[in-house]
Amino acid sequence: MKTKILYIICAVCGFASCNSFLEDQVPQATLTQDEVKDPKYIDNVLVSAYAGLLSIEDMNASFSLWNYDTRSDDAYVGGAGFSDGDVFHNLERGNGFLTKDWNFASIWGKLYNYLSRVSLSLDMLAEADQNNTTIRQRTGEMLFLRAYGHFQLKRLFKKIPFVNKPNMTEDDYNNMSNTEYTNDEGWQQIINDLEQAYQVLPVTQTEKGRPTKAAAAAFLAKVYLYKAYRQDNANSNQVTGVSAEDLQKVVEYTAPAIYTAAGYGLESDLHNNFRPEEAYENGKESIWAIQYSKNDGTTWGNLNFSNRLIVPCIPKVHDSGADFYKPSHNLVNAYRTNSDGLPYLDGAPAADYKVGSTQTVDPRLFVTVGVPGTPYMFNTDYMMAESNTWSRSGGTYGYFVSLKQNVDPAYTDTYLFNCDNQWASSMNRIVFRYADVLLMRAEALAQLGQTSEAVALVNQVRDRALGMIKNSIVSNYQVKYGIRYAVGKYNGSYSKEQTMQLVKMERRLELAMESERFFDLVRWGDAATVINRFYSTEAEKMNFLVGSSFTADKNEYCPIPYEQIAASNGHYQQNCGNW
Repeated sequence: MKTKILYIICAVCGFASCNSFLEDQVPQATLTQDEVKDPKYIDNVLVSAYAGLLSIEDMNASFSLWNYDTRSDDAYVGGAGFSDGDVFHNLERGNGFLTKDWNFASIWGKLYNYLSRVSLSLDMLAEADQNNTTIRQRTGEMLFLRAYGHFQLKRLFKKIPFVNKPNMTEDDYNNMSNTEYTNDEGWQQIINDLEQAYQVLPVTQTEKGRPTKAAAAAFLAKVYLYKAYRQDNANSNQVTGVSAEDLQKVVEYTAPAIYTAAGYGLESDLHNNFRPEEAYENGKESIWAIQYSKNDGTTWGNLNFSNRLIVPCIPKVHDSGADFYKPSHNLVNAYRTNSDGLPYLDGAPAADYKVGSTQTVDPRLFVTVGVPGTPYMFNTDYMMAESNTWSRSGGTYGYFVSLKQNVDPAYTDTYLFNCDNQWASSMNRIVFRYADVLLMRAEALAQLGQTSEAVALVNQVRDRALGMIKNSIVSNYQVKYGIRYAVGKYNGSYSKEQTMQLVKMERRLELAMESERFFDLVRWGDAATVINRFYSTEAEKMNFLVGSSFTADKNEYCPIPYEQIAASNGHYQQNCGNW
């Protein structure tokens, strides 16, 4: 380690909200090695790792992975046309993409760039007093952040090199292999970091944005859930079995006491999780969120630019909106409910849902999707319509827009900012929320055969949706726009297979447009079946999907970028699929 360490956060690029810890950081010049070891100075270095969560990502390589969720049945890529983000359009169609395409190299490079900051921080922490509580907690935070980088990479690329050894040298990096661990062992590397973090992280953090014990537990549950669905055949991406041992770990880390002790629970209105106002950010459902800020002394504030492509065209407001990540017809139709207020698991009506029709729907639809005939972002000054003024592509990708990433135009210059014709907001991005914890627990219990307990957890999530009929930002849609709501709960006995079917549907309805859907389908081994069915039915409405095809044992993961294979001195292997 050099005697002088450059303080690389001079601009303090980001991990901050209005009262979070980065806003108080004052740029410095250098720190001596001894000063770095002092707990009172260590945050001056670690803040760079946090800042990397948003200063390194960009709109084409968002760490939320929304760009890559467009492969699912939830969304289309959108934009102006097929040449606008062509590599992503090829990816959503399942064909025509190559290992040399820039989007693969971009997200790979950015996530490893982020991991390099975390590794430097961990090396510095290792030099400090290990008996100091602050040092132990900060080490836990960095292990959590390292797990996050590896987790996102593994979901995308499957075969990845792990940057998880101390004081790595240039030779260490040059000799890294992306097959050092089996798929199962790779998940375990992430779990090892998180289990260490879980032991030392506090129940609460006074500074928002730092992970807590509950955040580590939620993350552990998610990784164990991925690990449970074994895909260890090197020549296949198929699920060969489901580990009961791993599922028990999911149950352990989703124990209600872990979360209630820290005050976590469901918001009364799903929309409260996607509001920029200070009164709603870091609410009781937000277990860990990426923090953004405004008016913090930088040119534009530490805003979220990674979602700026999702802003739609709004007449006389966002005429420059890029209009990407467009909800699909298939997703909108999934919110239709039957006479019992339950989603159609089989035999859904053929007709597409339209506002004002006699069909009943789940109110979560209108918190997730902007639908023509309703107001954009719940503001009646901006009524959506099937008009080309509301679609950058002239309707090629339909007229639905995503709401969860967007902010009411009435908040322009307050929480929403036009930064050189690129719209960005200060709204946090929740990574782990309590509803996801409930549904992960339900899934594990369902797979373990404890179906009644699993159904009760699904009903807990549906109870919130039921309450939204009378108490939510969209409750008045029934009177104003002729919308008919109906939400019921599951009653009776269900087999393991039936319970898994309703758990899968509930995950889709609750977490839609939060970049989980595609990765859930791959995890379950359902991707080829579900997405090819989506292509065959959706192409009747969306011509650009004609000829699309999902190839099993290939399209589940992105290819290892060509440039990485070429520079690896033969240490990297390509994923299966004859790339």
